[in-house]
Amino acid sequence: MNFIKTEIDGVVIVEPRVFTDARGYFFESYNEAEFVKNGIDCRFVQDNQSKSCFGVIRGLHCQLGEHSQAKLVRVLEGNVLDVAVDIRRGSPTFGKHVAVELSAENQRQLFIPRHFLHGFAVLSETAVFAYKVDNFYCKEAEFGIRYDDPEIGIDWKIPADKVITSEKDRIAKGLKDVPDNG
Repeated sequence: MNFIKTEIDGVVIVEPRVFTDARGYFFESYNEAEFVKNGIDCRFVQDNQSKSCFGVIRGLHCQLGEHSQAKLVRVLEGNVLDVAVDIRRGSPTFGKHVAVELSAENQRQLFIPRHFLHGFAVLSETAVFAYKVDNFYCKEAEFGIRYDDPEIGIDWKIPADKVITSEKDRIAKGLKDVPDNG
């Protein structure tokens, strides 16, 4: 596996080594020893999966405090623009984001540490998105900010009139409302 550091400390692109032949392909999507060797020491406790159509933006979400989650995300079908936003108060990159295209074709994954917002936009007709988390979901710890918050300035690569999102995401707060999240 190739671990590529991004401009935000802790956010890492993971490129697997893919073996192809006449039958198809094989690769390791996760190897604890390789992750630890590359500075990512997580014990994942839950896997999640979603399917969405073109124009869907899911996010920006996280869980706060002791319920915060690190995530390892990837796309099984289609392609998405995946985004991680630093909400660590006092961090030199607070409010900055990393945006990476993940697809079934490029097999890239993104590791997102705790105390980051996460979201993605579906760029293909449909996309199947899967991720591991290192902490269980807790509804009371949910937090989100608007996907189109101008303070963050994410180019989701979706025309505004084609965006599909939940009511919860449309009415979410802004970056200025991020609490100290430990």
